[in-house]
Amino acid sequence: MKLKPDLQNAQYGPHERNVLDLWKAKSDEPTPLVLYFHGGGFMGGDKESLDVNRLNTYLEAGISVAAMNYRLTIMNKAPFPAAYLDGARALQFLRYNAEAWNLDSERVASTGGSAGAGISMYLAFHDDLADTDSDDLIARQSTRLTCVAVINGQSSYDPRFAEKIGIPRPNFERHEFFLPFYGITADEIDTARAYKLYEDAAPITYVTEDDPPAWLSYDLPDEDVDENTPLNLIVHHPRFGIALKERLDALGIDCVVQYRSQPDGVMIRHGGQSEGDPISEFDFIQKYFKQVKQG
Repeated sequence: MKLKPDLQNAQYGPHERNVLDLWKAKSDEPTPLVLYFHGGGFMGGDKESLDVNRLNTYLEAGISVAAMNYRLTIMNKAPFPAAYLDGARALQFLRYNAEAWNLDSERVASTGGSAGAGISMYLAFHDDLADTDSDDLIARQSTRLTCVAVINGQSSYDPRFAEKIGIPRPNFERHEFFLPFYGITADEIDTARAYKLYEDAAPITYVTEDDPPAWLSYDLPDEDVDENTPLNLIVHHPRFGIALKERLDALGIDCVVQYRSQPDGVMIRHGGQSEGDPISEFDFIQKYFKQVKQG
């Protein structure tokens, strides 16, 4: 049974979907915080999808958890960058209230699956969205993260990028999330306007050497794509994580990518890392929270 949050449906922004739940870990000292953004192709989903075991693992370790809703592309007619900006606002809202809610604003990680992974990675790699001159004190807060740990995440939603990593066209853009996410029609897929949107919406676009460590896990194998490949694998392909790892490795930023092997389906780490066995989301986040505290 999931514990009742200490704060339920707290309003972090003006839209009806701009609400979050916060579970505060019991501690005399300010606690680290993990953000959870739900999946659903930016079209659906809800913060209620936060798994109870995942929640309890963090709380028992003295880590607070916040789960957010955000505007959706179809029901709320809110294409990119709405969900990303909602994620940033939720983070700033929590940082603004950190002292009141016993949160350590220096130790904040973000997680989520699919669309939630995209929001998390956008926050991780985009330059700080804080507006230090704003009259809105919440908007002055930083959007930088300690680390990011996501499941089935796309480092880009650009069909041209997907083709470069081995997902030939037309494939990626056939998914139902695609057109509503960008707010374009099928006739606009290969236009200058769409290309600009693809670049701006891709978390990998913003990667720089000062970005935080990343952990990406995929429920599916790294296998070639053909006409029989399920659409679920096409849009959640491990190669989106592998491509991001290559970029982060070149900058000396720790990045773990793991996915299912074939044919046994066990989880393996990409690149034959010397550490051996796969590392859990929890252990990865804990590692970097500890480093910040010790530093």
